[in-house]
Amino acid sequence: MPASSAPQRFGDLEPSKWPGERLGLPESGPRSVARIGRRALAILIDWGLAALPAYLLVGGPHPELWNILIFGVMQILFIPTIGGSIGHRLLGLRVASISGGWVGPWRPLVRTVLLLLVIPVLVWDSDQRGFHDKVAGTVLIRA
Repeated sequence: MPASSAPQRFGDLEPSKWPGERLGLPESGPRSVARIGRRALAILIDWGLAALPAYLLVGGPHPELWNILIFGVMQILFIPTIGGSIGHRLLGLRVASISGGWVGPWRPLVRTVLLLLVIPVLVWDSDQRGFHDKVAGTVLIRA
């Protein structure tokens, strides 16, 4: 394939020089793609915050189900209202729509359902977007 011609197939795409390059995002600083360390810490913070009421207030025979439910509700409520989960915001991250503008109510719902399945989170592209972000049309960026 000549160097000057545009890619014709997905497999013909050049590798990104940095995560988010193909999305028009900067390599570092504000609006750059959030890296794995902050992502992991943010989800641990959110999971811990969801575990507090699940285990201490609700309890019962299966508090882990309440933990999952509370975690999911927190994601669905906070992403469209404050731009990300509490863990995201504490670590200077936010969830953004690829098309720009407000993420709306459906993107956080789709993203959260897939996030709770865990497997889509483990499938990433060269822009470090998990499958849950790709399907929802979102990207986790530095605020």
